[in-house]
Amino acid sequence: MTSSEAAPPSPLPELEASSDFWRGRRVLVTGGSGFLGSHVVERLRACGAEPFVPRRAQFDLTRQADVERVYEAARPQLVMHLAAEVGGIGANRAAPGRFFYANAMMGVAMIEQARVAGVEKFVQIGTVCAYPKITPVPFREEDLWAGYPEETNAPYGIAKKALLVQLAAYREQYGLNGIYLLPTNLYGPRDNFDPATSHVIPALIRRMAEARRDGAEELPVWGTGEASREFLYVDDAARAILLAAEHYDGVEPVNVGIGNEIRIRELAGLIAGLVGFEGRLAFDPTQPDGQPRRSLDTSRALRLFGFRARIPMHEGLRRTVEWYLSQGSS
Repeated sequence: MTSSEAAPPSPLPELEASSDFWRGRRVLVTGGSGFLGSHVVERLRACGAEPFVPRRAQFDLTRQADVERVYEAARPQLVMHLAAEVGGIGANRAAPGRFFYANAMMGVAMIEQARVAGVEKFVQIGTVCAYPKITPVPFREEDLWAGYPEETNAPYGIAKKALLVQLAAYREQYGLNGIYLLPTNLYGPRDNFDPATSHVIPALIRRMAEARRDGAEELPVWGTGEASREFLYVDDAARAILLAAEHYDGVEPVNVGIGNEIRIRELAGLIAGLVGFEGRLAFDPTQPDGQPRRSLDTSRALRLFGFRARIPMHEGLRRTVEWYLSQGSS
């Protein structure tokens, strides 16, 4: 490095959300009654913030008029846009048009109204599905535009990625302080366990619990089992969102993850052990694997807002399985 080159900033120490920052702050949290959102709202309340959670029955966020009403009701200083229409590979294949339309329209309208309302900060939650199908591992934020996303979830991923462009444009023209986070696959208590729309971890937990209950000797599993994914425990993700909202003000997207990956075959084995399913896992290579590998470079999150994941995979899975079984399921 020459003397004229600046050294990169050192990573921040791990941080916690500050009650001094959040106390009394009005925060609009779309999707606040959902899986991730409910954990975010819990943390906001614990810090003394005043979250406003719009209900879907009252507000259709794909309609501009309803978005305007949300802002009038919430009078937010800060907005966290977590609401999304999302699901696993099957759901993405069944409703690609709906996934594109709903996610694009919600985000565009929410960001536009934030500009109109003059909010202090807008936090947009993106998706790891926005990355190109073939991306060097670990995924770095600089690779986000290096190719087309994996086909089964491309409409969803592109709709969410377009909002990154909108935030950058609004920052340049209007001075809107909008940040964009790219969380990896999430899991944990209160996840969506609906067999039609759930992601891989809740789907496997439910199906294995039912197979154990029924005494099944074999359980079909989509794909070859060789694809890998990175999974982040939901409470870690909620902590990251609060830290980013408090400490980060930049235009660049930031990965939020744990920084390592696990093959689906190994993941299924861990879940089987925790659930108590002793039958054979029958992987079906005629069904899609989705993106071959997913694992994030998480160094930017540590450097910019002091986030590092704390819950290891086995512990997070144990907590999730225990929560699911405690609900009287299977």
